[in-house]
Amino acid sequence: MHDVAIIGVGLHPFGRFGTKSAIQMGAEAIRLALADAGAEWKDVQFAFGGSFEVDNPDAVVGLLGRTGIPFMDVYNGCATAATALEMTADGIRAGKYELGVAVGMDKHGTGAFTSDPTYYGAPSWYGENGQFLTTKFFGMKINRYMHDFGITSRTLARVAAKNYRNGVLNPNAFRRTAIEEDEILNSKMLNYPLTQRMFCSPDEGAAAVLLCRADIAHRYTSTPVFLRATALRTRRYGAYEVHSSWAAVDEDVAPTVYASRAAYETAGIGPEDVGVIQLQDTDAGAEIMHMSENGFCADGDQEKLLAEGATEIGGRLPVNTDGGLIANGEPIGASGLRQVHEIVRQLRGQAGDRQVPGNPKVGYSQLYGAPGTAGVAIMSL
Repeated sequence: MHDVAIIGVGLHPFGRFGTKSAIQMGAEAIRLALADAGAEWKDVQFAFGGSFEVDNPDAVVGLLGRTGIPFMDVYNGCATAATALEMTADGIRAGKYELGVAVGMDKHGTGAFTSDPTYYGAPSWYGENGQFLTTKFFGMKINRYMHDFGITSRTLARVAAKNYRNGVLNPNAFRRTAIEEDEILNSKMLNYPLTQRMFCSPDEGAAAVLLCRADIAHRYTSTPVFLRATALRTRRYGAYEVHSSWAAVDEDVAPTVYASRAAYETAGIGPEDVGVIQLQDTDAGAEIMHMSENGFCADGDQEKLLAEGATEIGGRLPVNTDGGLIANGEPIGASGLRQVHEIVRQLRGQAGDRQVPGNPKVGYSQLYGAPGTAGVAIMSL
């Protein structure tokens, strides 16, 4: 089993880009990752590409060069990028390849995600009566969590306000205007307790990560970031998850908990070692719940931690330093690789105005997608 290093990262800005295609954005992200590593497209031996809207992300080779490499397309909900990352890393870990690219790209319209519920194992009536909408279930999920653990709406607003502020510092972000807590609280209520300003927005963008066998990373960079662990998990029976028309009597924890535990065990790293954190913040409530599910605090502690500024860039648990999904939006295929891009920049000390102080050595990223799939990655110097 070979160790894996990240030697290059590339990010096409997130937002709205008119007629520009997702594949064009993906090609730009790959070129940026190659330039970051001082590598060339002809050096790449294989790739995994992820997208929701693009059924053939492998078409990106037409813009980069038809070199004949194996290129595999993946889709796994909002965990798509985590899947592309793990599959690329596994190809190198197994010794089949030395250097590969994970890339994600998407171009979404406006509005919340919805689909035919039967595609997700839910009954058709679940959509017919208006329940198969992501905003609805995210509201239900955090409302229950707030009731059980004493989280207030003010804390939800603090999450969103923090991520908007961080987005101001990120030139690649979609939303780059700070919004105060009271304005967030008083914005239109979409699905109680979540207001309009507490949600991310589907948008457009791409991200790419260049990986290689760790023992050859020195050929490309003097500052490799090592991918210590990746883990993917689906929900177990009893998990209270997105896109379900029922809840089990005997409950189990979310799939994020299992993915997180597996990643920590593989990496030999604990939450106390992590210096910079990227969590899925589809909405402000998601970031709150994922803080606990990934081992960074106990359920309910988020109320105090947010009040004291622990998750700010200069706090002891800096979360979503680039603004997360709330500021960047979510092109599904690219979102998790955006997280990796930010972690790598932070560990290298290249994050500019949003740089976490104290030279963080370990970074952590987590994705969660419908109908209940989680992905975690741990990186370190």
